[in-house]
Amino acid sequence: MADLPQALLLEGIQPGPGRQGWHGGPTPLGALRGMTAAEAGWKPGRRRKSIWVLTLHIAYWKYAVRRLLEGSERGAFPRSPSNWPQPPTSLDDQSWAADVGLLRAEHSRLMQAAAAVDPRLLSRRPPTSRRWSYGELMLGIAMHDAYHTGQIQLVKRLWQER
Repeated sequence: MADLPQALLLEGIQPGPGRQGWHGGPTPLGALRGMTAAEAGWKPGRRRKSIWVLTLHIAYWKYAVRRLLEGSERGAFPRSPSNWPQPPTSLDDQSWAADVGLLRAEHSRLMQAAAAVDPRLLSRRPPTSRRWSYGELMLGIAMHDAYHTGQIQLVKRLWQER
């Protein structure tokens, strides 16, 4: 069972039922609810990121943090390039649903790995992490989610006003 610091970290990654993130906004998956492939694939400018790219980036970092929490070896994220994966060439609703499913699956795996961390280890580094402790990784991924969810919310508003 999680102790209070770990429970707070888990709540930061995934707020409890009926709750939003501490910032008052949605989680990444909540921000994507009801979105079409056309909206997700739209870029507000030539050198700007689409919601689709942000979604894949968020999924990748959930994958990367999970690997560190589990102490597992580097694997192969199913999209490339891994840090900023590109959406498929065909921006259709089926492909969009698959990539939202990838984010959902990586989020679920991350939550399982974070909940399995021994609370006594929160201030220690996993064997596969050179810099960050278990607790810092959990806090960091929650902050990463909040940051990019804010970007998604902004791009959604720009889409509506285009």
